[in-house]
Amino acid sequence: MKSLPLYKKIQEDIKRLIAIGKLREGDRVPSEKELSERYRVSQITSKNALVGLMEEGLLVRIQGKGTFVMSRPENASALDQLGEWTAGPGRSGRIGLVLPTMKTKVDQRFLDNIEKYATAAGFELMLRITRESQLEESKVISSFLNQGVDGIIIFPVENETYNDSILRLSLDRFPFVLIDRFLKEIKTYSVSSDNINGTKEAVEYLINNGHSSIAFISPEITNTVTDERAQGFEQAFLERGMSIDKSLWCLIPLEEIASGNSVDKIREFLGENPEITGIVTANTELCRSAYKAAVAARKRVPEDLELITFDPPDLPHVPFIRQNEEEMCRLTVDLLIEQIEGAFEARRIMVPVMLVNE
Repeated sequence: MKSLPLYKKIQEDIKRLIAIGKLREGDRVPSEKELSERYRVSQITSKNALVGLMEEGLLVRIQGKGTFVMSRPENASALDQLGEWTAGPGRSGRIGLVLPTMKTKVDQRFLDNIEKYATAAGFELMLRITRESQLEESKVISSFLNQGVDGIIIFPVENETYNDSILRLSLDRFPFVLIDRFLKEIKTYSVSSDNINGTKEAVEYLINNGHSSIAFISPEITNTVTDERAQGFEQAFLERGMSIDKSLWCLIPLEEIASGNSVDKIREFLGENPEITGIVTANTELCRSAYKAAVAARKRVPEDLELITFDPPDLPHVPFIRQNEEEMCRLTVDLLIEQIEGAFEARRIMVPVMLVNE
């Protein structure tokens, strides 16, 4: 009998480990390098083995994380399914809400509206704040699961990678919805603003006001929100056939923002680029920092330097892109209840935004 090709042997071994429960859904499988060393084959062979299992829908690759078990082969033991979450009778009537902060009015509006729609649907809302700690985010999710909540709404912390605990929820199909951000590699439920078109509209506003040297000030691009807002900035220029000057981008590390150094960073940036007459900021915190930096540099707003941002900055003469937090929260609660009631049709919903010039 002819022996299996080496890549097939690797695949069969991984399938067997999944079938007997040694590898569960969400578990990381050995890397291409680890498999090549274990089986004494080339990394091309081990890569082909993993790619084949991904094409079968058994594995999923997450950039920067590794390769994980996504589903089970058809002959997997039914006994291993015991203990998994199932929708149905015996629900607790509670849902968890995970917020990174409660520092801004936007945070407060999210909480207010989610509580309103959750209560109207007959659920008690349990709130936990992670204070932008990914470790605390994991602890909160674990705590909610231990308390038997029916579902979780998660506003993820700012980080360049998303939490393994969120990945586990997705792979286990536990009812949850991400609000404001989404997982690029994993299809799950999420609700967010139309960040790309919102930023395009902000840039177009400045261009229509005669600005050509327009800066983009943002936290380092570490998540889907900042990434999409950067994309929107670029698209606004490209669609008008204008060149993009990346030297006018000021991307500030998260730790610098947290330590209160953003005003000094922006003031230094403005000093190095005196030609700037317009600024788009990715959020209100950086808008306020840019405003303080402009005042310190003796620039008048909006006469010398015009600012526009996402969300109300509560600053004079500064227009902004308004998110529809209430609609986002209504949709988020609806999507969570859909899962709690046993349906699963993962999708991302983008909610339109509006430019406000008061």
